Amino acid sequence: MSGSAADACYALDRQVIGVSAERAEQWRELDRMLGSLRITGPVESGFHVNVLETLSLPETPAGTLAFDGEVPEDGHCRMVDGGDIVHLIFPGRQTVSIHAGERRAEIRVRPDAKIAWTLWMLVLDAALDAGGQHMLHTAGLTLPDSDALVLIHAPSGTGKTTTSLALASQGFGLCSDDAMILNVAPGKAIAWGLPRHVKIHRKTAELVPLVAPCLGPTWDRNGEQAVSLERLGEIIRVEGPGARPVAALLHLARSADGQTRLVAMARTDAMVALAADNVRTGMTGLLPLQKRRLATIARLVSTVPTFTLEVGAQPADAASLIRSALAG
Repeated sequence: MSGSAADACYALDRQVIGVSAERAEQWRELDRMLGSLRITGPVESGFHVNVLETLSLPETPAGTLAFDGEVPEDGHCRMVDGGDIVHLIFPGRQTVSIHAGERRAEIRVRPDAKIAWTLWMLVLDAALDAGGQHMLHTAGLTLPDSDALVLIHAPSGTGKTTTSLALASQGFGLCSDDAMILNVAPGKAIAWGLPRHVKIHRKTAELVPLVAPCLGPTWDRNGEQAVSLERLGEIIRVEGPGARPVAALLHLARSADGQTRLVAMARTDAMVALAADNVRTGMTGLLPLQKRRLATIARLVSTVPTFTLEVGAQPADAASLIRSALAG
């Protein structure tokens, strides 16, 4: 790292990702998500990202086409599996080449283009993977009077944020309502939350009135408001980014009769449900990173108890059920 104003390093628990760019504005989107994890002073990065502003974009790299289609918000892109190198191409805008074995990535972006969120997330996944960690689409909350946490998984729109905030209203500590970073060693799983804003929907505000002081009068087109963790920390316990032991994995489902219940879930079913939402299959099958993520999920469900959490009309009722199940 050169230490110039356009360089940044972020501590991802056991891994440090470094970014070099000609202008600091080029990594502002990444900083918007990881700003609270930024570190200063001389430090050696375990994974390095170089951002190059250029009109020359390598849009036809050697390899096999793994994906060709639209991604939400960012538009059309292609992914090329080059074996040791994975390429993501947004035609005419930007590319990234991820050299996993060398623990580095190169982003090439046109001067008039903003680096896509999808591209940054792919780079972050690669940096975490280089440190033996994997990002999972789950919420994470610490138990009352304990440093251990529960992971709550569900596809988008099922109610992770509502359930997370309802549990936080009952003394649980919020690590993240949507993205947790997982590392599983033999017999022990640990996780920490990605420090992102929480998007609160109108319906969540109705079910968890505790959050009302954090909300303004304006809702976006999806009926949501983005609330910072700092603001939420004024009304609930928001945990720092440190890794904590995982006590259980809960698969969230909507109750058919309005009652909230917690029942044991077969480990194989838990693995299938979690993998379906977190492991991506392309035209070439599973990329190496996805294979390692699947292996991490398999170790997780064999290490911690797994449950189905059916949430009804009163999501806060889940708090006592979780405490009782884990106390036993």
